[in-house]
Amino acid sequence: MIIYGTALLALCHLLGIFLGDLLGQLMGVKTNVGGVGIAMLLLICARLYMQRRGWLPQMTERGVEYWGAMYIPVVVAMAAQQDVVAALRGGPVAVLAAIGSVLVCGAVISIINRMENPRMENPAAAEADSMLIKEHRHA
Repeated sequence: MIIYGTALLALCHLLGIFLGDLLGQLMGVKTNVGGVGIAMLLLICARLYMQRRGWLPQMTERGVEYWGAMYIPVVVAMAAQQDVVAALRGGPVAVLAAIGSVLVCGAVISIINRMENPRMENPAAAEADSMLIKEHRHA
């Protein structure tokens, strides 16, 4: 059953590469534009869809999780290496754009984390905390 997870990853990868090439052609460039990212999004969507329908046995899900965990770091490392080489060849504007995008992503993640209220995620824990505070005040 784990092999089905690998097959799902392979299908998403092939479809992502095809769509990335198609997107590149539509944009007028002769390269794959976001194929790996599209593949990962397809894998996530397919996994969620299959889980909701009850079509994803536990062993198949383990295969998807394993390859998803292996796939992301390898692809990110490969893409990062290519982007750095291309940015250094492209000149200072490309390097500044790369640095700016990292800073903006970091800022957005920070804002999202600050907007999250951990007490709202678990109302029972929030109520228990408030009870402890009240008991502490009366003691």
